[in-house]
Amino acid sequence: MADETTPPTQKTTGSGKASEPDLITQCKQRFFTRKTVEQMKAEAAAHPHKLRRTLTAIDVTAIGIGSIIGAGIFVLVGVAAATKAGPAIILSFIVAGIACFFVALCYAELASTIPIAGSAYTFSYASMGELIAWMIGWDLILEYSMGGLAVSIGWSGYIVEGFASAGIHLPTYLTAGPFVEGGFVNLPAVFIVLLLTFILVIGTKESARFNLIIVIIKVSVLVFIIIVGMRYFDGGNLSPFFPYGGLGVFLGAGLIFFAFIGFEAICTTAEEVKNPEKNLPLGIMMSLIICTILYILAATVLVGMVPFYELNVPAPYGTAFRMNDAPWAAGLISLGAIAGITSVLLVSLLAQPRVLFAMSRDGLIPKKIAQVHPRFGTPYIATLTVGIVVAFMAAFLPIEVVAELVNIGTLFAFTLVCLAIPVLRKKDPDLHRPFRTPLVPLVPLLGAGFSIILMLSLPPLTWFRFFLWLGLGFIIYANYGYYKSKLKQEVCQ
Repeated sequence: MADETTPPTQKTTGSGKASEPDLITQCKQRFFTRKTVEQMKAEAAAHPHKLRRTLTAIDVTAIGIGSIIGAGIFVLVGVAAATKAGPAIILSFIVAGIACFFVALCYAELASTIPIAGSAYTFSYASMGELIAWMIGWDLILEYSMGGLAVSIGWSGYIVEGFASAGIHLPTYLTAGPFVEGGFVNLPAVFIVLLLTFILVIGTKESARFNLIIVIIKVSVLVFIIIVGMRYFDGGNLSPFFPYGGLGVFLGAGLIFFAFIGFEAICTTAEEVKNPEKNLPLGIMMSLIICTILYILAATVLVGMVPFYELNVPAPYGTAFRMNDAPWAAGLISLGAIAGITSVLLVSLLAQPRVLFAMSRDGLIPKKIAQVHPRFGTPYIATLTVGIVVAFMAAFLPIEVVAELVNIGTLFAFTLVCLAIPVLRKKDPDLHRPFRTPLVPLVPLLGAGFSIILMLSLPPLTWFRFFLWLGLGFIIYANYGYYKSKLKQEVCQ
């Protein structure tokens, strides 16, 4: 091979060794040296610790749905309708779904072409080189860890509220961290994180079955909302349809966009999927299509049940049913919300260790993390590490500190994955692509452009924290990953 994926020819001294200046130049070029897809597949096959391929197309699709449907549809839809779009929130969901569809098409091509654990980290290594791969891998640590942390705290809040509605009031010092008045430690959040971590350690297939049960519950609740809610639908509530003007549709889309993200977690399980070239793209696209249809129908029912300005509440569907003299439905809706949050947390705790597994296998973080349990076939050290760290942070941190960091981390990953499509198409035009993104470079540029616009809408403090995190990651890479990298050992030997 003669492209940048191979080391440059060394100049030798009389002794036959590479001269020191040329070796330094060669090692510097390593930052942007790519690994070929064939090289990645060979290294994964030769690695002593292998993940077991146990996931079917149904499992993969359920993982996607489990990661997508969460608090977003049960909470954000009301806020977006009341303050941004009004009844036109229906169109906002269509716009947001189309935007995510562009990104999903890019993920589908890369997942089918590079069915290796690591998701955007692995895709970046194959298209842009080690330094960019490290940045996106470090970013994914932020996305999944902070996402799991935020969701676990939210889960705790729903549980506390559920007990309170039953007349059982749990003490604040055991259900909230020290940043909350009267709080000390958030034990419900710690409990759910450690419980799901245990399930993930004992097997990926077992975790997928558990996730499938939860997905069935929350999808059933959404179908219940749609069918029963139609009984109380009043077309008069849809007028005026554009109370905030046409711009409100896009402002609403920007807010509810985060109810769609999660399908990318499917790619982290690439090495555990049967027939990944077919099942990964199928799972990505089917999960997004199913969720988009459910979202549009559920949003239509919601704004038809009550006037949109009544929906700026934490539990909009429960409010809508109570206003229509159907308070009995609120408990079932709360069950759906808890199920939704639980599956999102499960997938976050599933995805993060797979990213660490891929980075460890490349030598960028300690190799011990890539160990697979001899009986369960899971990356148990990475899973336990993530579970313990997230549980500890969930015990003491408030949700407000971490929520926006999840958003910017996800959008950064979306942007690089979309840009990786035209880059890899140019550098490896003959690469076997079982699924091909249509209309390249238009679709990838639309996906990247929409992601960048949403990133720019986030507050300056979020950007400051994000760059602080990336800076910390670069320091770690410069002092550990750079020297321990497997690629460095191959190029700079």
